[in-house]
Amino acid sequence: MVVGEGRKDVKVLFVDDEFIEFRSLKKKLATLTEPQVVIDYAQSIDDALGKLRADRFDLILLDNRLLPNADFRETVPKLRGSGYTGPIGVISMDISDGYFQQFPDYGVDFRIGKDEIDADALQYIIREYVTYNVPDVWKDDYTR
Repeated sequence: MVVGEGRKDVKVLFVDDEFIEFRSLKKKLATLTEPQVVIDYAQSIDDALGKLRADRFDLILLDNRLLPNADFRETVPKLRGSGYTGPIGVISMDISDGYFQQFPDYGVDFRIGKDEIDADALQYIIREYVTYNVPDVWKDDYTR
């Protein structure tokens, strides 16, 4: 989704059944100033679907395991079925299980370990997956 003129923030929906994970992520991202990131929280897929009906998000970060759903193979199709076409990243404590190799088959754009997410990682993810007004200081990176 292209972030239009006059809007410089990137809206991220973080879906995880543990609120403490959301608080931890917000702390890790406190140093991220470019781009401006607005992060919202959903505790379940039903909560996330409600937020998607009410607002627009540029990126979804989705915990792999949400009760009562088993894993991303059940939850991501629900998000895609709601009409969301933006990038979805699955986060997990352990992304080494073999079924993670199937992530593109379910509409997942990338996977990342919870221990890997910080301001630098999110900035990279936004550069790769979210289209918005790129700051001039980044433009050299794209011409190499």
